[in-house]
Amino acid sequence: MMLAKKDSPLTYKQAGVDIGAGNALVRKIIPIAETTQRSGVMGHIGGFGALFDLAETGFRDPVLVAATDGVGTKLKIAIQTNKHNTIGIDLVAMCVNDLLVQGAEPLFFLDYFACGKLDTTVAESVIAGISEGCRQAGAALIGGETAEMPGMYGPLDYDLAGFAVGAVERQAILPRDNLKAGDALVALASSGAHSNGFSLIRRIVERSGLLWHDRAPFDETRTLGEALLEPTRIYVKPCLDAIRETGYIKALAHITGSGPIENIPRILPKGLTARINRDTWQLPELFQWLAKEGRLDEGELLRTFNCGIGMVVVCDLEYTDTLIQRFNSLGEQAWVLGELIASEDEDQLVRFEGKPLVP
Repeated sequence: MMLAKKDSPLTYKQAGVDIGAGNALVRKIIPIAETTQRSGVMGHIGGFGALFDLAETGFRDPVLVAATDGVGTKLKIAIQTNKHNTIGIDLVAMCVNDLLVQGAEPLFFLDYFACGKLDTTVAESVIAGISEGCRQAGAALIGGETAEMPGMYGPLDYDLAGFAVGAVERQAILPRDNLKAGDALVALASSGAHSNGFSLIRRIVERSGLLWHDRAPFDETRTLGEALLEPTRIYVKPCLDAIRETGYIKALAHITGSGPIENIPRILPKGLTARINRDTWQLPELFQWLAKEGRLDEGELLRTFNCGIGMVVVCDLEYTDTLIQRFNSLGEQAWVLGELIASEDEDQLVRFEGKPLVP
């Protein structure tokens, strides 16, 4: 950055903020965002606020559901590998999957992009990923904010936050109030580490001595950076399909930070515990490698990572086969993970049985 003489007039650009670059980015974003349009959207990106007409969506007695999230230090891998086109999918996924567990359909999404120096090519790639995530979720990208903050972030650094709003019919809010002992737990496979545990993942990679462009030890078809940047799976459309077409889903748990140990109890009423059979699935190779390279015990693994389980579905035992077939037909890998049991032990709301995940 060129420094001005002490007595010469200063400009915002000399301070590190390029308004022209920001305006150029907005012009590039508008056609990208328009690919996510859906019923209810009013106006275009660029105003002081975004308008959405809930009456146009067809809901009769809607309750709004809101969620906000980021993607954590997975961003560091995107920045260090200069691969920015999928991290936006992660951002959307972390928000809309949380809406989904209330039974809500995502309606619209807004993003916040903060950086040290605005590179419009990088920002456009990130926002294209956000748009792809919105299309997968059926949500409209209706607004956002780009902040150039020199001195707060390094020249190549950026940060992301996302904000999603959805709606659910009042009588269809999840979890239902009829969860009981004997209900089945059905797992939906994750696509990888999703967007959780990356501070530990980066530490393990550092210890291993591998570089991002090295071949991934757990995936010979990709580099380590490419494999770890596999975007978070968005479960919105298959789960909403199963909810509406079968009526069998009683609760959903999004397995994010803190893994199955902490996330499943968030949907359980008092007196119920989740009993999970570890024999029902094989720990994916990614997590096997992380456990071995990081010398992680099973408890650390299960309280940090999703361990191959991205979403847990609760239903009556008699409906498990129908639900699994439905999910499989929609492209999801689903299986019976365990069941709910009666228990007053509030210190152990998830119990595991079967062979250890980590030998």
